[in-house]
Amino acid sequence: MTRGALGIVLATFFSDVGHEMVTAVLPLYLTSIGLGPAALGIMEGMADFAFSLSKLAGGVVGHHVKHKRPLAAAGYGVTAVCTAAIALVSSAFAIGTLRVAAWIGRGFRGPLRDFLLADEVETTHFGRAYGVERTADMLGAVAGPLIALLMLALGAPIVAVIAVSFVPALLSAFFILTFTRDRVHAAEGTIPDPEQSRRLPRRFWWLVAGVLLFGLGDFSRTFLIFLVADSLGGTAVQGALTGGVLAYTAHNVVSGLAALPAGRLGDRIPKWKVLVGGYALGVATNFMLAGASSTLWGLAAAVIGSGVYIAVEETVEKAAVAELLPRHQRSLGFGILASANAVGDMVSSLYVGTLLAAGRGATAFAIAGTVGAAGALWVFIVGRSGQRAAVVE
Repeated sequence: MTRGALGIVLATFFSDVGHEMVTAVLPLYLTSIGLGPAALGIMEGMADFAFSLSKLAGGVVGHHVKHKRPLAAAGYGVTAVCTAAIALVSSAFAIGTLRVAAWIGRGFRGPLRDFLLADEVETTHFGRAYGVERTADMLGAVAGPLIALLMLALGAPIVAVIAVSFVPALLSAFFILTFTRDRVHAAEGTIPDPEQSRRLPRRFWWLVAGVLLFGLGDFSRTFLIFLVADSLGGTAVQGALTGGVLAYTAHNVVSGLAALPAGRLGDRIPKWKVLVGGYALGVATNFMLAGASSTLWGLAAAVIGSGVYIAVEETVEKAAVAELLPRHQRSLGFGILASANAVGDMVSSLYVGTLLAAGRGATAFAIAGTVGAAGALWVFIVGRSGQRAAVVE
């Protein structure tokens, strides 16, 4: 754990505290102003679309600049300001615009931060490094909803929760600026011609295709808040106070506990095997929601399954890309990977939100499970093919 790695871990933690404070109450805020799951689906879908483009932009920019730290810090700052500013508006258009702007900053910084973290560790520790970073992310995602829940329980209005999120979110930019540094790898020699360095390995593209396919069934976990609130009955706010936010917090606790073990396992056995296992659990979770999304026991099982597979997905995908690509291609690779994930999340959030609003939740989750199964099968085939090729070589 170097100083730079610690700075990235702290930045991830505080950024997610702020982000998840707002995510936990956003469905309730939308309900309070007369909007529902369809509006959330549209907003999350548009945010994911902007997220995908900005992550790709961050990867491309990072591919051409030496100093990535200031740009990463700027991304954290934009997210902090735009997320907290949601407290100042009440129209669907204004909320959606700020949400999109916040996710642009969040997306742009991602590949830059992931590159900085890969620079801090040896290749044998990629899984553990991203596991620790994801654990910090999920711990922040636990603290954020709990702070939001406490503030709501004490009588604070939802807009106050959103405004207070600015403080921890701004701390994330501080830690990136003061703890991390842009390392110089003189031993690598001259970076290849930019045109040549953009030609990423074929195995990378095959992996990204599988990630995108799985992502088309990997909708926003924010919908779990709606499902729990509905199963408990009453108003959306009452549902959140009794279970919605707590269920989302439990989901993040599970993810936080699972991220580091998933990363460790990925350092010991082929990463594609761990990834396929996580994807398979995600498929099972979606089919479980299709059959039991209105029952508390079904939702509890889905919360646990979702927490584990999200941890595997977010940890091992990055570790696999860092392992596949040479250093000078990693920033671009991280951007493409994140963009593929965001496109899948955008599409899945749109159709899940629309079908939930139409009372067809079982259909939405069955579609998500089917598409996700195709993605898991794809990565399995690609992983087996790569393993056979390595044996032949």
